[in-house]
Amino acid sequence: MPQLTVALDMMGGDFGPPVTVPAAAQALSLLPDLHLHVFGSRAALLPWLERCNLTAHQRVRVHYCTQQVTNEHKAGFALRHLPDSSMCQALNALASGQAQACVSGGNTGALMAMAINVVQTLPGVDRPALITRLPQADGSHALLLDVGANVCCDTEQLVQFALMGDAVARHVLSQQKPRVMLLNVGAESNKGYEAVRQAARRLKALPALNYQGYIEGNDLFAGTAEVIVCDGFVGNVALKTSEGVARLLLGAGKKRGFWWRLLGTWLKRRLSHLNPDQYNGASLIGLRSSVVKSHGSAGSPAFLNAILQAVAETEHQLPAKIAHLFDTAPQDSHAR
Repeated sequence: MPQLTVALDMMGGDFGPPVTVPAAAQALSLLPDLHLHVFGSRAALLPWLERCNLTAHQRVRVHYCTQQVTNEHKAGFALRHLPDSSMCQALNALASGQAQACVSGGNTGALMAMAINVVQTLPGVDRPALITRLPQADGSHALLLDVGANVCCDTEQLVQFALMGDAVARHVLSQQKPRVMLLNVGAESNKGYEAVRQAARRLKALPALNYQGYIEGNDLFAGTAEVIVCDGFVGNVALKTSEGVARLLLGAGKKRGFWWRLLGTWLKRRLSHLNPDQYNGASLIGLRSSVVKSHGSAGSPAFLNAILQAVAETEHQLPAKIAHLFDTAPQDSHAR
């Protein structure tokens, strides 16, 4: 891997440096060509940098910030009043070319607003979408988008999400002809709200897209699609419900009693591939550079996975490939 620099918002998420600094240290040990720009409060960040021996690391550049975006901050307030936050400064490093990717576990709305303002969207993209992987019954993966960046989406945005998801599936999952489906309340053509039905008609008219119709929630893990498209409200509920069920099953062994512990051990062995930490990191696609959103509740192993995902996307030159897709695919009369 050639030298790659990732900007990290070390203050984001529920825990901040106690999670993000150990994850950064492990990423550096795994990837000898990785360089990091880390951003955070001196008082909170420095003790953890010292504990993990990163204060004088040759591949780490530390930037101390005077502000922090919290979950209570509204996106507009953060954008206007928190320019020296770790989140904003990490995105500035990305926009200025000091870094090739950015990872944050902070406030999703603020990250979205700042990324659009600082990094900017690709030509032809109305709104970025958060995309994440879902494990499938056959051991493969599917992509689900949007999972929370855009609560309400119109037809045009759903079509764009399908095109971007198709590009990610081709270049990151190495799918030659990914099956694209719209998440809906039924498989019949008359089901769902108007924007979904119009999006279905639009997607059917795109010959380069392998559109397969509607998919219902009970088939999210059945291996019937590689790209599943929905608005951010539906996607976020579906994702978090799935994560909750996975943690319920994987945590069965924590209950008292021999048989519960035995069941828990068996489930962990059989269902370890469903551990949500393995899939931490939702990419904010549609931007000019790679931005990865880590779960706010992520621990160090999960935050490490978000860093590794940012590295992989940059190596695949994903933003450039999505930009090329929009340059070459105005096959639909409504396309931008």
